[in-house]
Amino acid sequence: MSRRIFLLLPVTLLLSLVAWAHAYHASIMELRYNPQKLQLEIALKLFSDDFEKALSVGQSTGISLDKSPKEQVNALVLQLVRRSIEFSTKPGEVLPLTLVGIQHEHDSHWVYFTAKLARPVQGVSLRNKLLLDVFPDQMNIVNLEAAGQKQSLLFRSGQEQQQLKW
Repeated sequence: MSRRIFLLLPVTLLLSLVAWAHAYHASIMELRYNPQKLQLEIALKLFSDDFEKALSVGQSTGISLDKSPKEQVNALVLQLVRRSIEFSTKPGEVLPLTLVGIQHEHDSHWVYFTAKLARPVQGVSLRNKLLLDVFPDQMNIVNLEAAGQKQSLLFRSGQEQQQLKW
């Protein structure tokens, strides 16, 4: 009997870890200021299942990042990013975002985009409410690299707007 329990214990532990593995909702944004090109370069990592759920809201059928038509996915991704993430250098001036591409990585996807700047800047305002309408516990982590400095910020419900300075 003790041998049977000894054999079942690892299986039970493994199953509980699998169930726990995605019990939170988070995104990671890697943000770089490129002064030579006068642009922000953004890489955004999201869990694929969360991302697909957000893209599927309001659609007649579920969206699959890997199976739905690429044109449809790109259009929906750009819509989601533009309504959820806004960079500005002054109030009322939202920087236009351009989708560069999407890359699948295991259980997540990377979305790459840029934001052009009109002039050199010492910082931007960022509103990041990505997936907060789908997952109230969503955490959006932003890692900024600019002017030889690195900093990290956390965006959550009630903390969607922050200043990034370099």
